[in-house]
Amino acid sequence: MSYIKEYELWLQNVTGTERSELENIRNNDNEIKERFHASLEFGTAGLRGIIGLGINRMNSYVVARATQGLSNQLKKTNTDGKALSVCIAYDSRNKSEEFARTAARVLAANGIKAYIFPELKPVPELSFSVRFKKAAAGIAITASHNPAKYNGYKVYGSDGAQLSPELASIVLEEIEKTPMFGGAKIIDFEEGLTSGMIEFLGEETENAYLDNVLAQSQNPEIVKKAGKNMKFVYTPLHGSGNKLVRAALGKLGFENVLVVKEQEAPDGDFPTVTSPNPENKEAFTLAIDLAKKNDADLIIGTDPDADRVGILVRDKSGEYVALTGNQIGVLLCEYILSSKKEKGTLPKDGFVVKTIVTTNLAKEICDFYGVELKDVLTGFKFIGEKIKEAEESGKGTYLFGFEESYGSLTGTYARDKDAVSASMLIAEMAVYYKEKGLSLYDQLQKIYEKYGFYHEFVESITMEGLDGIAKIKAIMENIRQNPPKTLGGKKVLAVRDYSTSLRTDTESGKTEEIFLPKSNVLYFELEDKNNFIVRPSGTEPKIKLYCLLQGKTPDETSKIAKLLGEDIKTLTK
Repeated sequence: MSYIKEYELWLQNVTGTERSELENIRNNDNEIKERFHASLEFGTAGLRGIIGLGINRMNSYVVARATQGLSNQLKKTNTDGKALSVCIAYDSRNKSEEFARTAARVLAANGIKAYIFPELKPVPELSFSVRFKKAAAGIAITASHNPAKYNGYKVYGSDGAQLSPELASIVLEEIEKTPMFGGAKIIDFEEGLTSGMIEFLGEETENAYLDNVLAQSQNPEIVKKAGKNMKFVYTPLHGSGNKLVRAALGKLGFENVLVVKEQEAPDGDFPTVTSPNPENKEAFTLAIDLAKKNDADLIIGTDPDADRVGILVRDKSGEYVALTGNQIGVLLCEYILSSKKEKGTLPKDGFVVKTIVTTNLAKEICDFYGVELKDVLTGFKFIGEKIKEAEESGKGTYLFGFEESYGSLTGTYARDKDAVSASMLIAEMAVYYKEKGLSLYDQLQKIYEKYGFYHEFVESITMEGLDGIAKIKAIMENIRQNPPKTLGGKKVLAVRDYSTSLRTDTESGKTEEIFLPKSNVLYFELEDKNNFIVRPSGTEPKIKLYCLLQGKTPDETSKIAKLLGEDIKTLTK
């Protein structure tokens, strides 16, 4: 169907303010094409898009159709005929509660029990709840750290991890069979509550989740002894982390938690920030002001669905500096492994998991403690897969997993990154090192002194619209067909193309297989243990370029970074 015919179909089927929204774009062909040229892509991360009417937008019709597809998949793969249930959570984004209730109504109409949280909750609690309630799947209504105009629909499997590619493909098939209008079964929300097919999740689930979060503490006695001496600022960035992050910190024993009042209340417009992303220092402007006024040791911030955490620490001059996701990850990795070794609880079969675009400093840390490091593709679902493999095989003890995009998980109670437990561990870690006369900034420098200096950065280039999609595809294809021979002044030693699962030695031409799922990623191994990776974002209209650098001094890596910056401009023209 052409985008114009699709537009006309929607005009025939919506009324009131929704029809007015579509009437207002009647003479705007570009806008009509943007909204109706193709459906939002359903992948292993579910759906994500701009809020509005149209098949390429996030709205209740798209959510209902997706949920019908999920319902069909659950029934199709339910070979033992057991009763099915799905847990549903939502964050502070605009229309999140509406979309969550729409999903519950469709599930209930299909004879699948919907457990829904009565208020906004973090994604990691949703992941936990799926396992806790022994549900067949989970749905989280969120667009993570995207700008305010976005929302999304993430689907989780029965293990609490994001849906596997195999199941996601079945869901997609079922979605495509379902007409947008009249294709999804749906009942009233109140009817679902009355019949028992929709049920609100109670305190039991939340208390169990918090118990599991608190169990990840490595040195609770340190907090009991000195937690009151630690002063830090926390901001939920208008999201879902506020209650649970503060609850975890309070239960562990922290008393001096200063919350940024202007960012405390949930607000899908995120009025105090350009983007509610803890990766961006600009999101912490108000937090820095509060920290300076109160002489705080540390600043912690979580994103809207509370799966990512960013921190700012004081450097030698007393200024608050933002740490990267890689730096936060290696601090936690060193802290967890060293604490377990100190207590004699480090298992011989322990392992850590990271994504291929995450710092290789993790390998040095794991080698030092005699722990295996496993590399996986980008996406926390792949870290979840490694936890599941260890559980099912009985081989290996999961210790920690992290990715450069500010997400980590300690423990196996959930299968997605958890900013609640990460915030708690960061605060605990800060107290632990403070007792040793070190700030987190000092400890990071000690890690570099111990293992070598590492410097990582990511360049993200946004290319929105239909032209943007085409340009990203063209850039990837050009680099694939014409791979650079040098990058950052360093010779390219080998190229890993994850779309073909082959690693090619540039000098000999010899190839070897990569034993990871296929993905549109190009990985360049450079001289002196430097690396450069290119991939399109799976959730945003961006191409992402990762620079993983290593040198003897910061100056050395800065020179490589400068040259790489010039190369990036050439590669992405």
